[in-house]
Amino acid sequence: MAGPRNISISEASRPVLPRHAKLRYDETRKVWVILAPERVLAPDEIAVEVLQLCNGERNVGEVADQLAAKYAAPREAILADVIAMLQDLADKGFLAEAREKTP
Repeated sequence: MAGPRNISISEASRPVLPRHAKLRYDETRKVWVILAPERVLAPDEIAVEVLQLCNGERNVGEVADQLAAKYAAPREAILADVIAMLQDLADKGFLAEAREKTP
């Protein structure tokens, strides 16, 4: 059973790193890492590129559109891969759903 923090990623999701997690470039190791309390995750190059597009304003479909255009790849394949990767990060507590801003 999913916990209360878990989110379900879909094409309409607007994922963002939660407040407690930061995407940073580690100069010492020359790698990108996600820093969270008592945890560090080193995503691969593709994951870093996807995470940099996850700003809470773009939805997953828009992220897939950008990557499909950049790499001239089939959008459906990219969308499936992006959803799977983001869901894995969400399940580990490294992603949150952007909240609507209330006026």
